[in-house]
Amino acid sequence: MVLFRQEIGDVLRDFRLQKGRTLRQVAGEASVALGYLSEVERGQKEASSEILAAVAEALDTPLSVILGEVSERYSVAEGVNVRLGDRVPDTIPDDLVTDFAPELVP
Repeated sequence: MVLFRQEIGDVLRDFRLQKGRTLRQVAGEASVALGYLSEVERGQKEASSEILAAVAEALDTPLSVILGEVSERYSVAEGVNVRLGDRVPDTIPDDLVTDFAPELVP
């Protein structure tokens, strides 16, 4: 069984490495202890939503992008390859869809 925290850690590490950032740099900018962030990346600790948001900001990456990648990887691990594609969940306010993804407005 794949643990959600492991997928989050893998995705955070992948984004950090893609950006050419060190663990120390990201931890410092996110105001997170270096050892703690290391444990999160290794899937040993679960990060709070506040920590995830701070790390995402330090990586200059929207948290929704990070969580979307986690979701896609997790669905593959579960054998359910479901993607939103051109669907917008009905929980997203219409004005956000209009402002940020007008091509998806029916």
